[in-house]
Amino acid sequence: MRTQVGIIGAGPAGLFLSHLLHQADIECVVLEARSRAHVESRVRAGVLEPGTVETMQALGVDRRLKQSGMVDHGLDMRFRGRTIHLDLPGLTGKSVMIYGQQEVVKDLIAARLAVGRPLLFETPVVALDGLDGDRPKLRYRDGNDGEERTLECDFIAGCDGYHGVSRAFVPKEAFRTYEQAYDFAWLGVLARAKPIADMTYSNSERGFALCSRRSMEVSRLYLQVRADEKAEEWPDVRFWDELHARMYDEARTEIAEGEIFQRDVAHLRAFVMSPMQYGRLFLAGDAAHIVPPTGAKGLNLAVADARIMARGLTEFYRAGSRAGLDAFSERCLRRVWKTVRFSTMMTGLLHKFSSHTALERELQLAELAYIAGSHAAQKSIAEQYVGLFGEGV
Repeated sequence: MRTQVGIIGAGPAGLFLSHLLHQADIECVVLEARSRAHVESRVRAGVLEPGTVETMQALGVDRRLKQSGMVDHGLDMRFRGRTIHLDLPGLTGKSVMIYGQQEVVKDLIAARLAVGRPLLFETPVVALDGLDGDRPKLRYRDGNDGEERTLECDFIAGCDGYHGVSRAFVPKEAFRTYEQAYDFAWLGVLARAKPIADMTYSNSERGFALCSRRSMEVSRLYLQVRADEKAEEWPDVRFWDELHARMYDEARTEIAEGEIFQRDVAHLRAFVMSPMQYGRLFLAGDAAHIVPPTGAKGLNLAVADARIMARGLTEFYRAGSRAGLDAFSERCLRRVWKTVRFSTMMTGLLHKFSSHTALERELQLAELAYIAGSHAAQKSIAEQYVGLFGEGV
């Protein structure tokens, strides 16, 4: 086969890129190693920045978002029984949208298949060749017969996540990585229970907790746990007891309990690859960077990467200019580093660290107390939470 852009991975970065390229009349083929059912069932974040919502609107894939998405006007942070309430529109003039990442993925897949554009599931890429030439190739295993085949491209977009194959084919001397792993994880559950009004973080003596929502009937809830803990170690009673305690809901009147129908454990890390391109390979989303989930930024960063890459490719095919492609990594990383900074700051502010001395713990709580009394500090957090606007940040 032959195409203009070969896209590895049918996650948010790859799917958004495929739609942006289709809109610009640029041919692309999306290859995904997993099944459609697997891709559509992966539960991830659900906070969409205005820029992400606007991109979905511009692509015409926002029908279900309009029907089911929930506008979130507030963000709360609790500590020592106090609550810091951030009025997002009042502080920034903007809000965020709550709509699960897996729902975004479903919308993008359905829309691509509806226009008959190539999207191949259960088709793992096994090798990349000729990245430093002008005709790179993808070697993949056909999902129907298992035979190895080749896709020749002008460019390759590696959108296959942190554990994908794309990054492995960049020579080690051609990039640098920056990484920090945390010694705790998030136990996340989905529960059929009415959520509380606002996205609410809590820094308690027992550890971090987060209450968010997926709909008006489904809550998405998290607890900080040890990195080696398993979801099975948290039966329903233990989970609810701990959540009430960490959210300072001693009377158990605020947080509604319900059937927990899904559990998962997510390990936290910060990771950045620089540069995000090598020859005719461009990396986007989790293949190039991971942010701790405390900032709710992973999906939004992937969309920003896709927009910048699509713009560069459009300039190349319409005007013959490589300026946008050559500047892809630099433009993306300006946003990435600011976003990693925000996400790691929020992680450091809201979690209980076993390594903290008594002094460091008090300083952490003093920082929260300062934010509680400072309009300027609240505005700074709110501005970063609702998103960095423009591609030149």
